[in-house]
Amino acid sequence: MNLRHFTGFARTGYELLIAGASTLKSPFLLIVRLYWGWQMFVSGSAHLSDVPAMVERFQEWCVPFPTFNVYVSGLIESVCGLLLLAGFASRLITIPLIINFCVAYLTASREVLLGIFSDPDAFVSDAAFLFLLASVIVFIFGPGLFSVDALIKRFFVMPRKKEEAIYGAMRNPA
Repeated sequence: MNLRHFTGFARTGYELLIAGASTLKSPFLLIVRLYWGWQMFVSGSAHLSDVPAMVERFQEWCVPFPTFNVYVSGLIESVCGLLLLAGFASRLITIPLIINFCVAYLTASREVLLGIFSDPDAFVSDAAFLFLLASVIVFIFGPGLFSVDALIKRFFVMPRKKEEAIYGAMRNPA
């Protein structure tokens, strides 16, 4: 086997690997959305189910306007968690989630955040980390094919683009 055959074989193998791994993107994003969307909903519901206890915790963490922020955090986590679960407005709803979990790091887990380089295990073990990571993943990669967003795109956005292409061709005949 000469070098050209080997490089061709390696290239084909690598292209097959990329194609195969790419088919896992949407199932992976579905799993992330379902699991973490539900966890966010449960967490937000817990905030809202015992507001006085959460207000006390927010006061311990020196969060300004603790009662207001308990409701804001709880509503963001529960409503956006359900929307994330469905894959509806996914990238948009991850923005308040990302902000919410960054604030959680800055308040409830401040020592962990400040020790990110001296004790990285504590940083990634913090509850806010996985919520934040899931939100960032969906923000960057979108919700995937198994989502309400994908259905909206397929049935409302794509047909409009086809119509624009047809009408554009009719207005500008060659």
